This record gives sequence, structure tokens and C-alpha cells, in this order.
Amino acid sequence: MVRIAILDDYQGVATKSADWSVLPPDSTLTSFQDHLGYGEELVERLAPFAVIAAMRERTPFPRALLEQLPKLRLLVTTGMRNSAIDLEAAREFGVTVSGTNSPGHATVELTMALMLGLARGLPTETASMHRGGWQVGVGRDLKGATLGVIGVGRLGTEVARLGKAFGMNVIAWSENLTAERCEEIGVELSDRDGLFRRSDFVTVHLKLSERTHGLIDERLLGLMKQDAYLINTSRGPIVDEGALISALAQQSIGGAALDVYDREPLPPDHPLRSAPRLLLTPHIGYVTRQTYKVFYSEMVESIAAFLRGSPIRVL
Repeated sequence: MVRIAILDDYQGVATKSADWSVLPPDSTLTSFQDHLGYGEELVERLAPFAVIAAMRERTPFPRALLEQLPKLRLLVTTGMRNSAIDLEAAREFGVTVSGTNSPGHATVELTMALMLGLARGLPTETASMHRGGWQVGVGRDLKGATLGVIGVGRLGTEVARLGKAFGMNVIAWSENLTAERCEEIGVELSDRDGLFRRSDFVTVHLKLSERTHGLIDERLLGLMKQDAYLINTSRGPIVDEGALISALAQQSIGGAALDVYDREPLPPDHPLRSAPRLLLTPHIGYVTRQTYKVFYSEMVESIAAFLRGSPIRVL
């Protein structure tokens, strides 16, 4: 019998998003909808399983955890990159790590939704309606505004394209971005400080690394216009949370929207939850039907291939 664990299935949709019946008949599935942080309880939960299906970085797999899971043989993550898995330790302990493709467009769509939500003050306006009130603010226009895109890889490029479709002036920066690349996608190359000074909306689309950890700090936030907005749908630690909370409290920027956080799930008493002019979503950038179908279907493919002795999409 092959025991398979599906982790952090918050909505309870994993078994409905793919055909798991193609796996060998002696396979048993256990889906966990709750989240456990690292500790004895997590080790006890995972210890019986030979295969674990992990959703993004929701549950990290450092060396300290992997070495306590002697039955684990296959760890499947959604996406082809997961910084929360110690790949070197996995190889050392004989654990194959496989990935899936990731459509990406869902995060781009959420980025634009958050941008529009900030521009039109939707949280404030909808709250007023629910209280029995009416108009309480004056919205901003995207057309004619300057959009600063930090990182123009696959997702940043799509956000830039949509920004242009809304009539925005799009400027971009990343450490290795070239004028040729900007010309190719039809945006203006900017230096980093200039991007923060000029932009009405700044959106982050970088990979988390030692280089980008804490990149957006007090100094850069201090360069932003008083009515400018910051949007982060990339990775939480890229933005210094303390510096952002301070900027919002001091009204030195217009507001922000976050879908990602240093710690997830975000603790109920976290200061971000009570910060002013802040639009928060619970890391739902990739949480759509189409994306989940790709994720879970390819998880099934990876598990089936591994059980046949021919692992695919090995990281």
C-alpha cells in the first residue's frame, strides 16, 4: 500500500481538481485542510506517508523535517521551483522531488484586481455600503498614471502589458534589466530610485533570494509619492513589513495591497491586519480553478510516473 498525503488543501478541493483514480488501487489518499507549522505534531502527521503532495511553500521541508521522515520517497510540489524545500537534503535522504507547471496568469489577474481596488477605494466604498452609507471617497484613474514594474519576467511582463492596455505609462526596473528587453516589451527602462519616485503604482514581480530579501525598505518607500500605492503579489519578505506599516501609519504613501507575507498563514493578531489603507488578500494569486486543475492533475502524473519507476519533472 502506498500512502499519499495532500497538504494544506485549504478549500478541500484537491481530490475534485484531478482524477486520482488513475493511481494504483493500493494507493490511499489523505487530504489535510488545516495547516501545521513545523514541530512534533507535523512530524507525527507526515511520518506514515511515502508520498507527499505539497502546495507551493505553504509547508516548508527543511533538512530538520526531511531527516525525520524515513518513509518518504516522493515529494511533489506545485510549480517547478520551491525555495521552501531543501533539495540537497532530499537527495541525501533518497527523496525524489518533482514539480508541476504553473500557468501564472492568475497572479497577473489578481495584481490588476488589487490595483483597481486601491485606485477606486473599493474596501472603503463597499464597507460604507454594508453600513448603510453611500460615497465616501474619490477614486484614482489608471489611464495616464505611471505604473512601475519591478521585475519583468513572465508575470511582470504580463502586468506591464495589461497596464498599457489600461492606458498607463509603464516603467520598469530589475537588477539585470536591459534597454533592449524594455524596448522588446514596450516599456521604459528606469533606475530603481527613479521608479519609486515617479510611479503612481509600484508592483513587485521578483523571485525571493538573498539579493531581494528586504529589498523594498524604509528608504525606497520614503521615495514614493504621498498618494502612490505599492502592490506585492510576489513573496512577502521582499517588502520590509515593519517599514511598510510605518509608512502607512505616517501617511507617507497612499496605500498598499498585499497577497503575500513573511509568515503564512498571517497570524490573527499581526499588525498588518490593523494597518490603515491596506488591502489584504490571503495569498490567493494562484488560487483559481484552472490553476488548481493544472497543479493537481500534474501532481497525479508525477506520482503515477514515480510509482512506475520513471519520475518526471524532477527538481
